[in-house]
Amino acid sequence: MPKNVHLTSAEIGSLWTAYMNDSMSACILRFMLKHISDADIKPIVQYAYDLTSDHLKQLRTIFEDESYAFPNGFGEQDVDMNAPWLFTDTLCISFMRHMGKVGMLSYSGFVSLSDRDDIRTYFSQALTEANKLYNQASKIELEKGIAGRHPFIEVPKSSDYIDSKAYMSGFNPFSDQRPLNAVEISHLYMNVLTNSIGMKLCIAFAQTSPRKEVQDFMLRGKDVSKKHTKIFTDKLLEDEIEVSSIPDVGVSDSTTPTFSDKLMMFNMSLLISSGVGNYATAAAASQRSDIATDYERLSLENAKLAKSGADIMIKHQWLEQPPGAKDREKLAKNKDGSEI
Repeated sequence: MPKNVHLTSAEIGSLWTAYMNDSMSACILRFMLKHISDADIKPIVQYAYDLTSDHLKQLRTIFEDESYAFPNGFGEQDVDMNAPWLFTDTLCISFMRHMGKVGMLSYSGFVSLSDRDDIRTYFSQALTEANKLYNQASKIELEKGIAGRHPFIEVPKSSDYIDSKAYMSGFNPFSDQRPLNAVEISHLYMNVLTNSIGMKLCIAFAQTSPRKEVQDFMLRGKDVSKKHTKIFTDKLLEDEIEVSSIPDVGVSDSTTPTFSDKLMMFNMSLLISSGVGNYATAAAASQRSDIATDYERLSLENAKLAKSGADIMIKHQWLEQPPGAKDREKLAKNKDGSEI
């Protein structure tokens, strides 16, 4: 790429975010690979680890070519490879599927934000790889009978149009609520699955963190995920829609510090922001007003949780600052290190 084609702010931000996420994922995947025993699941985890390692290598090359300061990210200091096994193998494959889904959402956004051909090519390839990871993990879950499958409803035999504003209402006490439609069901159950994974990770992180404030934050996160899961499940059960059993994505009884508090807090901030995005998408897609309002209310709860997590990270200097614009007023006043 010609040197006169500079990176845009969107490309700088996307590359920084990708590096932070991949460096964190590499630590978790490296730990999983050492302990996982299931012969069907381990190759998927190996594939995910190889992807993150290759991504980090390519990103460092881009950074060097652009004189872009490397983010600190995460490394060997953020994982104790000698700690006891913390997860079940089932959690590992569920985590792989979740990684693939989050990767597809993230990389598709990065592609649309990028102007330069080489940056778009990099993110497009990463998007394809995330899709492959998701497909492989989904296949293994289905074959092993541990996939959390979306509810079944009857296939439509005819098409129809909405003939009343009542279709959009969920609050009118003088009329029955209409049954959930397929789009609403799909989002409700997807958020049951993602909260289930978040709940288990919160438990793992709470029991292995040496800091009480981190433990308390993780337990609060677990309670929020549990509450949200119940709300979404109850909505489905109101229409006699059975929720398939969630796979046993459990954790061991290890209390040995495994990952750094910095890594665990960053991981949770990523999960929470992903959840907020999921809720926003679900709210926009849901045509019943009571469901959309629930998502908005629960998003606010997630935002408050994220804020308290950010406060902890700032307090301990764990929150790495993304690249930003220069403070021109500050530069003008401090040309020689002193205000004029």
